[in-house]
Amino acid sequence: MQVVILAAGRGTRMGPLTESMPKPLLPVAGQPLVGGVADAAVTAGADELVVTVGFGGEQIREAIGDEYRGVPVQYAEQQAQRGTADALAAAADAIDDDFAVLNGDSIYEPADLAALFGSVPQVGAVRVDNPSEYGVLETDDGVVTAVREKPDNPQSNLVNAGAYSLPADAVELLDVPESERGEYELTDVLERLIERDRLRATVFETWLDVGRPWELLAANERRLPGPAATAATPDGGAVVGDEQGRHAPELIAADAEIHPDATIRGDVVIESGVSVGPGVVIEGPTRLQAGSSVGPNAYVRGATLVGENAHVGHAVEIKNSVLMADTSVGHLSYIGDSVLARGVNLGAGTNIANLRHDDEPVALTVKGDRVSTGRRKFGAVLGPNVATGIQTGINPGVTLSAGARTDPGEIVRRDR
Repeated sequence: MQVVILAAGRGTRMGPLTESMPKPLLPVAGQPLVGGVADAAVTAGADELVVTVGFGGEQIREAIGDEYRGVPVQYAEQQAQRGTADALAAAADAIDDDFAVLNGDSIYEPADLAALFGSVPQVGAVRVDNPSEYGVLETDDGVVTAVREKPDNPQSNLVNAGAYSLPADAVELLDVPESERGEYELTDVLERLIERDRLRATVFETWLDVGRPWELLAANERRLPGPAATAATPDGGAVVGDEQGRHAPELIAADAEIHPDATIRGDVVIESGVSVGPGVVIEGPTRLQAGSSVGPNAYVRGATLVGENAHVGHAVEIKNSVLMADTSVGHLSYIGDSVLARGVNLGAGTNIANLRHDDEPVALTVKGDRVSTGRRKFGAVLGPNVATGIQTGINPGVTLSAGARTDPGEIVRRDR
């Protein structure tokens, strides 16, 4: 089946994380979001991928290539980001048979997609606790009778998962009117299919919409440590294993340098060229990407991704966080439940707190509004090339925009 992956959006709700890269390229367990979607689609049976691109299109082309796991890839360009129906219309010339459509910024399981690909027309659906934040599907014995976009009083907890299998002639239904949001929406196309066909809902077991920074953390929590390393571990004296001393050797690349006094427990992937110093403790699920370095005496725990060529210094603690490529966390620092974009440089003694004293969920600014993350523990979001002075303290829920600076000893309580 042809699978169209919608990856043209910039992702403004991700704030500074997408100032220099499109949201579909944000990292999840060692690969870009859109790569995970492509993986799930190919595993589920896709025989061709059509990727719609817009902002950062060349970066996405470079990441995916003209062939993905042996499956050919075409690209279609959405000239302006005018909604999901418009993005699909950009790919219409490449569609020649029944096809599927997937969002390029969601987490899907291959088994769910295989069921979706089984027949047309279908819409992927998932049950959630907060349906009013999504497009709600009303059904009768599995047949969709209506789609309500973010209703105040939802009649169902079954929501649209941004995944569809459609007949080839569905491209003739894409000329929908502009919505109240000023976009052309695929949900309006679904309404036309409801009128014309029996649109069925296929309920997914697992799905995650990755639209905001804390959802990027959640995606990494779900996927880490990710695929195994490409080579077996070298012999060495390091303590490598879980509490019973076991650890799959293929999870550690042969050329990784692991000091004999380092301790590695649980599901940890260590890629090529990584250096782990003496006294380091790493507790999975964690992934250290190619060329990164940790320690000495650092502590990395929880669902943590350390990006390519990133550096975690002496006596640093990283807990449940995403550090993107080329990030440097100076010695004697603490980073909790945070997302650090490419090129961040933290001065010695920088501490990012992740817990409010009143124990309420942490809020974060999303497109100018303070929004609850729903998480009791959440730290900060630091944009590309942020730099902090020594002994900086950053409060929970703070966002620092690209290139922001702090003074030595400063306590940062508000966004900058």
